[in-house]
Amino acid sequence: VQLVESGGGLVQAGGSLRLSCAASGSTFSINAMGWYRQAPGKQRELVAAITSGGGSTNYADSVKGRFTISRDNAKNTMYLQMNSLKPEDTAVYYCNAVSSDGIYEYDYWGQGTQVTGAS
Repeated sequence: VQLVESGGGLVQAGGSLRLSCAASGSTFSINAMGWYRQAPGKQRELVAAITSGGGSTNYADSVKGRFTISRDNAKNTMYLQMNSLKPEDTAVYYCNAVSSDGIYEYDYWGQGTQVTGAS
């Protein structure tokens, strides 16, 4: 499975961005997917996650009500709509996918995309 993020950039505080994560390869094996972020000097943290069918999502408290995760399995793409961006949202955002072969689970990561919320 290969993951490629896009949509990052510089946005003023209060603005919006939409990140995309395009999956390729053995996409049929993908189960849950998620977005993580890592700010300079900090550990990588979970931002939002979504189940295989998109029926269940969860969010970090810091982004609840502002960010929305979704996925379009027909397009093998996951999204993160980010509204009301804050300077503290500045980080490299990574796409994550968990796949399974029925015995083991595997974690895949994208290369990351920079999001900068300017004050």
